[in-house]
Amino acid sequence: MLRPYNRTVKAVATNRKALRDYEVFEKIEAGIELFGTEVKSLRAGNVSLDEGYAAIEGGEVFLVGVTIAPYAQGNIFNRDPKRRRRLLLHREEIQRLFGRTTLRGFTLIPMSIYFNSRNVAKVELALAKGRKQYDRREELRQKAADHDARSDGARTERARAR
Repeated sequence: MLRPYNRTVKAVATNRKALRDYEVFEKIEAGIELFGTEVKSLRAGNVSLDEGYAAIEGGEVFLVGVTIAPYAQGNIFNRDPKRRRRLLLHREEIQRLFGRTTLRGFTLIPMSIYFNSRNVAKVELALAKGRKQYDRREELRQKAADHDARSDGARTERARAR
C-alpha cells in the first residue's frame, strides 16, 4: 500500500517586491531544469529572485535574471549563476501564457522557488501587470484610510463601554 506524501513545502526564496511592484492576476506552478550543484546551492538558500522574469521563446519558457550562487564545493561542475534556466510546463499552458503575454501585455514573474513534498524544485510564476508609481501611492492612501476607519470604530466602541 502506498503512503501519502507529506504535504509540506520547503520555501527556498520568495520575491517580496513582486506584490508591491506588480498586480498579480494568476499563479502557475512550473518545474525547473537544474544541474546538480545548482540544486545543492538552492537547498542552501543561495538564490535571488529580485530581477527575475520568465520569457517564452521558441515554444519554451525560460527563467531569466534569477541568480543561483555557485555551490561552495562545486569546483568545475558549477554553472553560470545568471544563466537562463528552462521551465517545465505543458504545451497548452505555454500557448495560453504566450497569448496573454504578447496580446494583453502581461509579464511572467517568479514569486517563489521551493521544494515540494517529493523534493522536486518548483517555481511559482505569476501572470502580472506592472504598477505605476501613482497606482502604488493610491493603494497606500486606501490602506491608510481603511486603517483609520477601523481604529476610529474601535475607539467609539471603547468609549461606549465606559
